[in-house]
Amino acid sequence: MLNLTLPFLTLGQTDNGAEENGSESVLPEQTEQMLDDAQRGVAGLIEGDVSGDNLMLLWSSVGWPITKAIILLVIAVILSQWIGKMVFRASSKAKIEPTLAKFFGAMARWAVLILAILTILQTFGIQTTSFAAVIAALGFAIGLAMSGTLGNIASGVMLLIFRPFKVGDFVVVSGVSGTVNEIELFTTTFDTPDKRRIIVPNGTIFGSTIENISHHQTRRVDVNVGVEYSADTGRTREVLLEAAGKVEGVLSDPAPAAVLTELADSSLNWTVRVWVNASDFWPVRERLTEQVKRSLDEAKIGIPFPQREVWMRQAGQ
Repeated sequence: MLNLTLPFLTLGQTDNGAEENGSESVLPEQTEQMLDDAQRGVAGLIEGDVSGDNLMLLWSSVGWPITKAIILLVIAVILSQWIGKMVFRASSKAKIEPTLAKFFGAMARWAVLILAILTILQTFGIQTTSFAAVIAALGFAIGLAMSGTLGNIASGVMLLIFRPFKVGDFVVVSGVSGTVNEIELFTTTFDTPDKRRIIVPNGTIFGSTIENISHHQTRRVDVNVGVEYSADTGRTREVLLEAAGKVEGVLSDPAPAAVLTELADSSLNWTVRVWVNASDFWPVRERLTEQVKRSLDEAKIGIPFPQREVWMRQAGQ
C-alpha cells in the first residue's frame, strides 16, 4: 500500500483503490473523485510509470482545474475593474459626489471578485454554502466591533447624498464654525477663519443641527444702535436710512429698513437692516456700523451711555 498525504486529508491507496482514512469522507463527491484521480496519477509517476494515461489523469484532475481557476481569476480581475469604472462613471453622470461615486465603484469591484472566488471554489467541488455562512458571521462580528466606524461611513454617505452643505460653504455644526474643506466617508474637514484645520467625524455631524450660512446667495446685515430719549423717532429713522444708502455693497432689493426694537433703560434701541451678497457680509457690516455712527454724529443725535438714577435716603426720613 502507498500512502499519500494531501492537504487536509490522508488517503491510503490499496490494491482495489479503496480509500482508507479512518472515517467516512465528508468531502463532496466531485472533490473526492478529483483527489482520487490525482492520487492515482501521482502514484503511477512515483512508481516509474510515466505513461500518457498517468499524465492525462494528473492533468485532468489537478492541472486543468488549477489552470481554469487562474483563467477565471484573471477574467474576474479584469471584469471587476471594468465594472467598477462603469459604476463610477454612471454615478458621476448622475451628479453624485466623487467620493461616493468612488465608494460605489469599489463596492461593485469587490462584489465581482467575491463572486468569482466562490465560483472558482465550486469548480473544485467545494460547497460554498458554509463559506457564505462564515462570511456572514465574520461580517456581523466586524460590524459590531466597528459600529462607530460604520456609523461614520453611513453618515458620510447620507451627507454626500442629501448634501446639506458642499465644499466651500461656511457652516456651523457640532460647535465648529468654518469653511468646508473636504467631505470624506469617515470625516469632514473644516478651515476656521483664523486658518485652523478641524476634522469632525461624520456621525457627529449628521446627528446634530447644521447651520449652512453660505446656502443662500444673499444675507441680511443687522446693526444695533441706541439713541437718546430726546431724539425724534421720525428724524432718527430718516438718518439711519440715509446712512444705509451711503454704504457700498448694500442691495436695493429688499430695501434697507430701520426698526425701533426696544424702549430700553437708557436709550431707544434701533436696528438697521440691509441685504447684501453673502460674500460681502463682513465688509458691509463694518462699513454700515461706521456710517451709522458718523451719520448720527452729523445729525446731532446722541448715543447715550448707560445711566442709573440713585436715590439717597437719610436716616430718620
